Amino acid sequence: MRCPFCAHDDTQVKDSRPTEDNASIRRRRQCSSCGARFTTFERVQLREVTVVKSGDRREAFDRGKLEQSVALACRKRGVDQERIDQLVSGIQRQVETAGDAEVPSSRIGEMVMNGLRQIDSVAYIRFASVYRDFSEAKDFEEFASTVQEAAHDGTK
Repeated sequence: MRCPFCAHDDTQVKDSRPTEDNASIRRRRQCSSCGARFTTFERVQLREVTVVKSGDRREAFDRGKLEQSVALACRKRGVDQERIDQLVSGIQRQVETAGDAEVPSSRIGEMVMNGLRQIDSVAYIRFASVYRDFSEAKDFEEFASTVQEAAHDGTK
């Protein structure tokens, strides 16, 4: 593993332990050249999956991009990072175990929306506003009212 501080190729693992959700391994490393310490995470990748985006563009599935978009939707909402990690790990597992080499970005977007709907309604609306490309304020209002109606129906 290359040191992120001095780019030296030789680093040593000082400590390894599973994360709380047992979905990855946390490793503390130390550079043998500059002595800097840093943390890495190791996750299982079951298969290479290609995401088919609009206009038939294709790119490799990137957990980091997915995590970033979910975190942005949950920003300042009091959603624990652990909860975000669980959602992202669940979506990644579904995508990798589905058996398809290619997955439409729309399917991933729907998975995120379903997960956010259960976590936080504001984060759900934020994500949906970008994902569904609301062009006017009334689009946002209509969607928010359907979310509010669904919340009231669920409490009766």
